[in-house]
Amino acid sequence: MKNPSELRVRLDGGTGAATTALVYSAAEPGVDAALILGHGAGAGQRSTFMVDFARALSALGADVITFNFLYTEHRRKIPDRAPALEACYRAVIDAVRGEVASARRALFIGGKSMGGRISTQVAAADPQLILAGLVLLGYPLHPPGKPEQRRDKHLPAIARPMLFVQGSRDAFGTPPELTPIIGSLQPASALHVVQNGDHSLKLSRKDPAAQAAAYAEAQRAIISFIVQTSRAGHR
Repeated sequence: MKNPSELRVRLDGGTGAATTALVYSAAEPGVDAALILGHGAGAGQRSTFMVDFARALSALGADVITFNFLYTEHRRKIPDRAPALEACYRAVIDAVRGEVASARRALFIGGKSMGGRISTQVAAADPQLILAGLVLLGYPLHPPGKPEQRRDKHLPAIARPMLFVQGSRDAFGTPPELTPIIGSLQPASALHVVQNGDHSLKLSRKDPAAQAAAYAEAQRAIISFIVQTSRAGHR
């Protein structure tokens, strides 16, 4: 499998701020769609999770693009505030749409934990933004141990199909917590549960074969969602 190509993304505002995106080109035959994945709060786009998922999804036929939020690009540990994170994500969307042909036909956005949450905020803030759907890996519905601090009020405003990939023991929000929320969304959204998975979809016991199988099942579910959603959008 060839290495991803780099895409330099410049942010608006005249500050000269820029970040790096990595484009994992789809293996042939492709599904003719692109997926942007933002990383979680504690690890950048070159983390094992992000690289493995990007490579696996591109091998299954999607163009996958990862990127660093600016604080990660500048090697800072504390995430920026939401407006800065959203501005960075939106700049990546614009750059990818200009550089990746499949993104102009069917563009999906999402990410792991914080990256996924920021993608939902970007989508909710702009109903005119052309997106085929969202893919959320471990959606952080609430901080661990604080189920009353829910981050779901903006979700109905997204009005695009979403796939939530959630571990059954995710401390940031379990599938039973998400199910009624997802069921109320229009258009219909979906939930893929990783049994015994935590917030990073890791299983409770160390079993490399079982872990690989759980990841592979989740990755196939993502590609199936992308294919079905793209087809529905072109009817």
